[in-house]
Amino acid sequence: MKINRRGLIAGGLAAIASGTLNGLPLHAASGGRRDGYGAAVTLADLQADVRLRDAVTRYCTQIVPVYELKWPTLRPSAHMFDFEKADALLDFARQNNLTMRGHNLVWYADLPEWTRQISDASSAETALRDHISTVVAHYRGKLTSWDVVNEAIPEFPRKSTERRDSLWLHLLGSNYIRMAFRAVAEVDPDVQLTLNDYDIESVGERFSARRAALRDLVSELLDTGTPLHAVGLQAHLHGELEIDTEGLAKCVAEFRAWGLEVIVTELDVDDQKLAASQAVRDMIVAKRVDDVLSAISSDVPVRSILTWGLSDRYSWINQMFPRGDHLPNRPLPLDADFQPKPFMNVISKFTREAT
Repeated sequence: MKINRRGLIAGGLAAIASGTLNGLPLHAASGGRRDGYGAAVTLADLQADVRLRDAVTRYCTQIVPVYELKWPTLRPSAHMFDFEKADALLDFARQNNLTMRGHNLVWYADLPEWTRQISDASSAETALRDHISTVVAHYRGKLTSWDVVNEAIPEFPRKSTERRDSLWLHLLGSNYIRMAFRAVAEVDPDVQLTLNDYDIESVGERFSARRAALRDLVSELLDTGTPLHAVGLQAHLHGELEIDTEGLAKCVAEFRAWGLEVIVTELDVDDQKLAASQAVRDMIVAKRVDDVLSAISSDVPVRSILTWGLSDRYSWINQMFPRGDHLPNRPLPLDADFQPKPFMNVISKFTREAT
């Protein structure tokens, strides 16, 4: 269901006039480190911008690499692994009393060119097992959690016969998911194993279908004894779409009833279709985040919330979903000048100050 733009702007201006949004001040306080809050970072950005380094160490207690643990960076050839960049991020985390998550071990996208030579099930399984055993062993006891399989729920309708949809699915079938989780557990039995997916939060048929598909997959994995500990909600939110708070809360409650933790792994808000007013956009972005976190925290607090970036200056949304009016996007807790926005107030509402 799309927002009525006129009503949205009117409501936003009223909220701005009152100075609050759902009881939160619209002008974000500076705050400090938040327990369980973290952000995705790249080594290059951290090395190039001292303001980003300072912001991460000021607000975060954990980080997750954007690229450094993905196949193209970590495994440039079939028989070579390069841990230098990921290790540098881990060193940064340790030096600044941060923890680090692993993202990701298995994904249909962002694979190096050499994987195009994989043409049969045996070669695919060997490549996958070698990757998992080598990488997980290298980081055993050093990371808090792994996104073992990223984005296992396909788009609707599914094109499962096309190799570009998923190398792993095409050659190994859906068993690749169970295989991956079991392989990680064999190497590091103590790390949290997460199934990470997107677009289950908003109102609409597409989103409810993806929620149902994720629920069915999780149920199947548990029924087959797959070592799964957590469901990761990417929460790449669409600013123009309302959050299905009831459907989301019900889905999350079911996962928890099955003994799983629910974490937020890649939170941001695409504001490309929102009104031009910066203040109104910031209000709506904060409202979307507040609705999601409220829905998934209604019975149990969320212990881990990560945004996909910390400052608007380094958000992928600027490149992938630019605004038609050419105004800069504002999808993250800090603006391009590293000043906190209402989004950060929402984070503070759902986390405690780190001690």
